[in-house]
Amino acid sequence: MKVELLHIVGCPNTDVAEANARAALDALGFRAVPVELVTIRTEAEAVSTRFGGSPTILVDGVDLFPTAPVRSLACRVYATRNGFAGAPTQEQIEVALRGASR
Repeated sequence: MKVELLHIVGCPNTDVAEANARAALDALGFRAVPVELVTIRTEAEAVSTRFGGSPTILVDGVDLFPTAPVRSLACRVYATRNGFAGAPTQEQIEVALRGASR
C-alpha cells in the first residue's frame, strides 16, 4: 500500500491530515506503511497529479475522498461530523482505508 499526502506549500492543514492519516493507519495495523508527503508547487503539477486540493490523501494513486481534480494550488474542505474542516478526521480516514484495502 502506498499512501501519499499531496499538499501545497504553507497549507495549514497538512500537519493535521498527516497526523490523522498516520493514526488511522496505525489503528488498522498498517504501522509499517509510511505517509509520503508530496508538495504540489505549480499548477502544472496540480494538473498532472490527482490533486483534489490541499491536502489530498491518495492510496495507491486513488483519492480516499473522491472529488473532481483541481487545476490550481487550491485548498480543500472536508465535511466532518462537526462541520467543515481542512482535513478529514482519523475516523473518516479509517473508514475510507477499510474500503480501499478490500
